Amino acid sequence: MRNGNDALVTLTSASPATPRATTAASGIATVGEVYLPQQDTELLIDMVRSLGVDGKNVLDLCTGSGAIAIAAARRGAAEVTAVDASADAVAYARRASLTAGVSVTVQHGDLTRHVGQYDVVTCNPPYVPTPPVDDPRYHPAGPSHAWDAGLDGRAVLDLLCEHVPTLLRPGGAFLLVHSEFADEEASLRALRTGGLHAEVVSERFIPFGPVMTARAEWLEERGLLERGCRVERLVGIAAVAPGGEKVDGKPAPGHTADTEQS
Repeated sequence: MRNGNDALVTLTSASPATPRATTAASGIATVGEVYLPQQDTELLIDMVRSLGVDGKNVLDLCTGSGAIAIAAARRGAAEVTAVDASADAVAYARRASLTAGVSVTVQHGDLTRHVGQYDVVTCNPPYVPTPPVDDPRYHPAGPSHAWDAGLDGRAVLDLLCEHVPTLLRPGGAFLLVHSEFADEEASLRALRTGGLHAEVVSERFIPFGPVMTARAEWLEERGLLERGCRVERLVGIAAVAPGGEKVDGKPAPGHTADTEQS
């Protein structure tokens, strides 16, 4: 949390419009069935800031608390739409945007069925690999829909990476964050297959939280985690549709640079 203008501060502050956060015995901070912003959210907000969304039409998928959508609105986006499959998250994000004093259209729906054309699409999806057994050791109390993502962590990511190219205008950008344990190379391949120029543009190393701690031994047994390691690498991926600038400023495939008229 950086300052009073940060969406993370607004969303975790008590107000008449926003229910107070609680922390379960597992150590997971929630408001009802809504998972509150964590460091992956902060990383994605940093990416939004770096890209710049002033005057742009922004879509935030898997919005959860609405923190990323609110951050985009605060940074001058012309229109912001936020989508989540959880009715609780939709209600919370609507309250949070009102509390923040910004305009965000929050919709209840399946990300794979959303249609439209946007300048920027953002997403912090569920991405934690999930044991197939119903063992409470691996499943801390809390809104598991916000993190559980199948055996390989890609139950949502695969659908997302396939669908998101249809949501981008020419030159539009997709900003995505997830853990190294959900296979960043698979995300890059899928986005490139969809015609986007995709690359990892940001990363952050963080200590395991309650969910990853609960699943550490299982990840070790699967060979996905070095024994004794309790740190994960978050990756930020940017993918640009043809007709726009790559993240490094070079033309994306299909882009023709503007030239001065003689």
